[in-house]
Amino acid sequence: MRKILVLVAVLYSAAAIAQTPPPSPMIGDKPLVQVKPKGAKAKTAATEKPATPEKPKSMAGKLQACLEIDDATKERLNCYDAVFAPQPKPKAPAAKAVNDCRFVKEEDERLTCYNGFADKIPKLPQ
Repeated sequence: MRKILVLVAVLYSAAAIAQTPPPSPMIGDKPLVQVKPKGAKAKTAATEKPATPEKPKSMAGKLQACLEIDDATKERLNCYDAVFAPQPKPKAPAAKAVNDCRFVKEEDERLTCYNGFADKIPKLPQ
């Protein structure tokens, strides 16, 4: 009877030891860095968020989104400046395109310039 109990204890302990995960490989006293394959990252992102990816807005779409903000406000100018980063020049040439508005130094003039071009853009379908 004792021999059977000892045998069962040995077998259960061997099974318990076999189920513990092996320690991570070490180099010196630091753990070895393991890199996941590229496909694993994409699969986990796809399973976490099943929402449809949105199309990135075009420049025209971004400018039209700025038109929804109250006119002649700092917030609208900040919205335009987020699309085209301002690069003021002391003597800015006349704007021939919306991209040229970023060179205007005065904020009010720059806002008027952006508004003029943004108003001319035809409404895009949603």
